[in-house]
Amino acid sequence: MKLVFQNLEYFRNKTAIIDCRGKYSYSELNDRSVCIANYLLKTGTKKGDRIAFLIAPEFDFVATLFAIWKLGAIAVPLCTIHPVDEWQYVIDDSQTKRVVYGEEFLGQVVQLNGPQLVSILDIEPITINPQHPNLVAQDPSLILYTSGTTSRPKGVLHTHQSLNATIHSLVCSWRWTFEDHILHVLPLHHTHGLVNKLLCAMSVGATCEFLPKFDAETVWNRFSEGKMTLFMAVPTIYSKLIAFWEEQTGVKQKELFKGCKNLRLMVSGSAALPVSVLDKWESISGHRLLERYGMTEIGMAIANSYSGERRAGYIGTPLPDVIVRIVNEIGDVIETVHEQGEIQIKGASVFKEYWNKPQETKDSFTEDGWFKTGDSAILVNGYYKILGRNSVDIIKSGGYKISALEIESKLLDHPEIDECTVVGIADEEWGEIVAAGVVSTFNVQLLTLQDWAKDKMAPYKIPRRLIVLNELPRNVLGKVTKNEIKKLF
Repeated sequence: MKLVFQNLEYFRNKTAIIDCRGKYSYSELNDRSVCIANYLLKTGTKKGDRIAFLIAPEFDFVATLFAIWKLGAIAVPLCTIHPVDEWQYVIDDSQTKRVVYGEEFLGQVVQLNGPQLVSILDIEPITINPQHPNLVAQDPSLILYTSGTTSRPKGVLHTHQSLNATIHSLVCSWRWTFEDHILHVLPLHHTHGLVNKLLCAMSVGATCEFLPKFDAETVWNRFSEGKMTLFMAVPTIYSKLIAFWEEQTGVKQKELFKGCKNLRLMVSGSAALPVSVLDKWESISGHRLLERYGMTEIGMAIANSYSGERRAGYIGTPLPDVIVRIVNEIGDVIETVHEQGEIQIKGASVFKEYWNKPQETKDSFTEDGWFKTGDSAILVNGYYKILGRNSVDIIKSGGYKISALEIESKLLDHPEIDECTVVGIADEEWGEIVAAGVVSTFNVQLLTLQDWAKDKMAPYKIPRRLIVLNELPRNVLGKVTKNEIKKLF
């Protein structure tokens, strides 16, 4: 299988990208990437250099990414909504030499210290192919930074081979073809938006349409036009789309339902999908969301079936060429059904290393090469069910190991709770106690919540602390930042 950017000439007449400025063919994408590569080459870019780029989700983002790869350099996409200090951290940590930026970011990038700044507007239209380096699949290609929910973000270094492994697995499993048209509303500095959506589309000659920002009405309207075949998002986005649907008249709701008929696949990921959202989305769109599991470090590893059962509350079965196991606290492989342990992964999609962090890299793998995800799970009838992060979502209270995600799923059934998150709070007597942060239109009270929960969960799982918020703190991918919740208690 060719590297993604080497496929551009093959699909040359197909529409590759649609953004707020227009439509662009694969031929135009290739020409633009050549121009950018030539410019970077003139500035001294060499194979292995780290090149950061700060460009909105649009045509030039994709062209810049492919230009960097044409030169054998390592791409470091920056989050467009992060503050300057966080960009500076990534640039310093990755030892980035140059930052390619969109003109709208000029006022911010001039505050950066160290790298050479390259405006995308200064790129000259030189379409002579640059001299390609001797590039092989094992060469480093991309550094993506983790969310940093428990520590400073780490740079996850992928090779062309590890990216291609994820792409090939998803293209086969989700039956991507050149006829597909995906609507893109996610950030491009994480695996979900960059690999699962953009690069999968580019690898098969499909069309990727970017929205400048998420807007529920716009997304529903694009569905209704009947051109989309795929949509992938985080649970928060599906919740917002549901909220918009609920505000419409009965006639309009029926129109929106009909608008989804041409979509063949809708995927949810990057955070746990509440069963209530899964069920509601199916009832209003006719689509049962396909939930999958992956990480920055491993690409995609586990997913529900494309054509078979999509089991509520479960992340599914291993994707092709991915090996999965669950181990207990002493490292023994768990064979017993319902016994929880840590998910560990092997496969070609696993990252190479944490950039410049050899000890953290070593600590993340077992001696025989399994990546330790830090996620706790159980295996039931061949399907994996995530119980939460070992460090955040597993609460140890009075000798019990409690899944925060299980409690969250129950609390979402409460008629006065719109959103919720559950954390463990340190307690001298119990070790930790269960605490819940909720978004509640009716300002639900702790005592009434506890009374409601008595016949729905074990006593030790019922929240003992409660805080009502206007909204839950989240990172750019919609994941609740539980450490921020803990601080509120």
